[in-house]
Amino acid sequence: MAEPGVETRTRSVVITARAAASFDPVGRSVATARAFVRDTLQGWGYSDIVDDAVVLTSELVTNAVVHAGTTADVLCLRTEEGVRVEVADRYPEREVPLQGTSQHFGSPDREGGRGLLLCAALASRWGVEYAPSTKQVWFQLDLPDRPVGIRSAGPVLPVELLPVADGRVRVAVVQIDRTGAIRAWNEDAAELFGYDAEQVTGKQLTDFAAWPHTPGIATGIADALQLSRWEGSYGIRSSDGRVIAVYASHLRVRDVNGEPSTVCLLVRDAERAVIQSPQRTPTDTPGGGLTDSRAADPFEVFIGSPAPDDLDGLLQRTVERARDMLDADSAFLLLATDDETELEVRATTGLPSARQRFARVPVEAGTGRYGSARMPAVHEDLTAVPGAVPLLSGTGMRSVVTVPLKVEGRLTGSLGVAAEAAGRYSNEEALRLQFAADRIALAVESARLGELERLRRGSLSFLVEASDLLAGTLDRDQTLALMAQMTVPTLATWCAVYTIADQSSEPYLSYVLHEDEERIDGLKALLSKIAPPDPVPTPGARIWTAPSEAAHQSALRTSMRSLGLGSTPQLGSGIGTTLATAAAVGGETVVLPLVARNRVIGMLTLGKPTDDHFRQEILELAEDLSRRAALALDNARLYSERMAISQSLQRSLLPPELPHVPNVEVEVIYRAAGEGNEVGGDFYDLFPIRDGAYGFAIGDVCGTGPEAAAVTGLARHALRLLAREGFSGPAVLERLNAAILDEGARSRFLTLLYGELWPQEDGSSILKIVCAGHPLPLRLRQDGSVEAAAEPQPLLGVMEDLELYEQTVTLDPGDVLLCVTDGVTERREGTRMLGDDGLAEVLATCTGLTAGAVAARILRAVERFAAEPASDDMAILAMRVPELHAQ
Repeated sequence: MAEPGVETRTRSVVITARAAASFDPVGRSVATARAFVRDTLQGWGYSDIVDDAVVLTSELVTNAVVHAGTTADVLCLRTEEGVRVEVADRYPEREVPLQGTSQHFGSPDREGGRGLLLCAALASRWGVEYAPSTKQVWFQLDLPDRPVGIRSAGPVLPVELLPVADGRVRVAVVQIDRTGAIRAWNEDAAELFGYDAEQVTGKQLTDFAAWPHTPGIATGIADALQLSRWEGSYGIRSSDGRVIAVYASHLRVRDVNGEPSTVCLLVRDAERAVIQSPQRTPTDTPGGGLTDSRAADPFEVFIGSPAPDDLDGLLQRTVERARDMLDADSAFLLLATDDETELEVRATTGLPSARQRFARVPVEAGTGRYGSARMPAVHEDLTAVPGAVPLLSGTGMRSVVTVPLKVEGRLTGSLGVAAEAAGRYSNEEALRLQFAADRIALAVESARLGELERLRRGSLSFLVEASDLLAGTLDRDQTLALMAQMTVPTLATWCAVYTIADQSSEPYLSYVLHEDEERIDGLKALLSKIAPPDPVPTPGARIWTAPSEAAHQSALRTSMRSLGLGSTPQLGSGIGTTLATAAAVGGETVVLPLVARNRVIGMLTLGKPTDDHFRQEILELAEDLSRRAALALDNARLYSERMAISQSLQRSLLPPELPHVPNVEVEVIYRAAGEGNEVGGDFYDLFPIRDGAYGFAIGDVCGTGPEAAAVTGLARHALRLLAREGFSGPAVLERLNAAILDEGARSRFLTLLYGELWPQEDGSSILKIVCAGHPLPLRLRQDGSVEAAAEPQPLLGVMEDLELYEQTVTLDPGDVLLCVTDGVTERREGTRMLGDDGLAEVLATCTGLTAGAVAARILRAVERFAAEPASDDMAILAMRVPELHAQ
């Protein structure tokens, strides 16, 4: 018969909540399981039985993962009576002692069987259940009797020791759905942050949160919202652009339909006592119950369990616990640089807007040095030693204690707490704080090295991607946009790019970008009113204070005018925009020169919002980016200049505006192959020769590009000159052939269709045509028939002696003469080619169309013939004699 309290079967109970987790068979899983059970039960509000549950879970999980060597599955069940915890392993054949038998549990000093001994001593009920592949040990802890409504209480304190809060404490209640969008926003939230519920509902919380997070590393707000419970400090951007420091408590819940959401309680950071959970101390063992001595790790005692696995979270938890431990008003933590000559601000609490985050101060020497960083130091009154702790200047803090963080004798950082009253701290508090610093120094250094490695990998990936993007364009404006978009918001909150056209030009504001698009116009207007930074070629980032000073002055003037204190009293509607701009650029601003080919071609300006600073790793990454961006920008400039020169020369090869020919419609369509080419090997021309006579030509030089364009210019200008000298068509082409051959190695083959046009009084037109190796011109009659209008003759640039002749063609009213280059007839799609017959078929469908419509239909047919873009130049010349009734 089993003794009282022991059960071999489960009882029928109502389960109101459950939480489950699995732990690998490794030693560290025991601590993780303890943390899981502790956080689960505290989240359910069962702090009275947390310690006993943690002790029992620790022993049972140890049996599973250490002694049995299998995975441990832990299931926590909340019932109306208390909590049931089940621990299952994969080793069911192990011998389990049972109460009521002759077998005893053994000595408490033995490893085996101690978990069941503790279950018998601490649990209200417990039992063991077997399955073919698992064994499960469970225990239940009933809630102790306690007065209704009381969960925990603190001691009675004198009034002067109570936390300070405003006359009315406002607790913002914000509910976020599974996508991170805001679904509920109470009146206190509207009062604290300046947004009405309808302004924020449906928007992402990340749009308003100023999260203490370095890009690419640490835990972001999206990750925090996925945790079952989270507590800590961050900022909310209010409607006027200011960042309000808040203390938040997040609880993840689910509704009756199983849909998860997160409820966030937020108060001003100074009023954190309203919602902050009381600090857990493992020494609190009401009733003298058993404790797990192995759980009293000094690191967990100070930081809590589980410890944050990201550096930012660890540092923030550290300063908050340090402040609470010494009952301080603020705390801060700085990390040393690799050479230990400077300290960088990495976490603060109780100081305005994460004051000077990532700012650096010297350790030993220089202005604003950090005094006594290598040894514990107590300052009873900072007013007597101004500048001893530069971080606290102007904060109202008077007494401070600082201690170093050291690993193997090497300075890795400094931890300090401060109070507004003088004389608050002595050597005793310094020793307590030093003890805590010694406990966390190794963990902080390990997390810092991990962050540095992740940051370096992220930086390398970032630079590779940036190089690919910058190398992918030669357009100047697109390069400027890419430069800004790669820095915002990854490296900075806002960015401005100044460019310098030449050494005699002043820097010009070319591009402005802010992570909030609504701030771009205000930022651009502000930067346009101040002198640009000096184009200093010295590498590296330098501080530029002009934007923040100008923004603050503008905000001050606007505020005074709105209050009627300025020279022109008014209630201007622009005060919100001005204040928001001031907040956006009120932090640190740095300038990096854009140097390419030993010349400063511009400046890259990066900025942070109010009271925010750049960390050195980000500045080094920005410097690498600026070098790549400068070369890309200069390449785009050189390409643009050469393209402009090329296009100018090419346009000079095109004929001027076509002349008006009486009683003849003329339309020309020209397409040069190759990116950026306006003129290739194909060309056309139409020009007056003498009164009543016009010359026209369409030709194709062998090849494409600039070399072909050079022969194009020679041919076009020679045709005009020779025709106006009175030479006939054959004589013009024979002399042009000689000129091409005179070019020697630079000569090119040339096919040319040249003709002379005489409009007649009866409405017809007479044409004399010479077709030297060119696709034959086609004549479309009014009845829809199509025929060649000339015979083929030898091309130019091959033989010295040519015997050319001209042919006469009469175009009657309604007739069309179509002249094209071989880029049209040789259009291909695989093995198919449009050819002369295909062109004739298309032209046959153009009866009754104007010259412009005929040319457009021919081009459309050529483009549709193949999916690939054309690889050869194309020229289309259409001439049509209108019908008599249309004249």
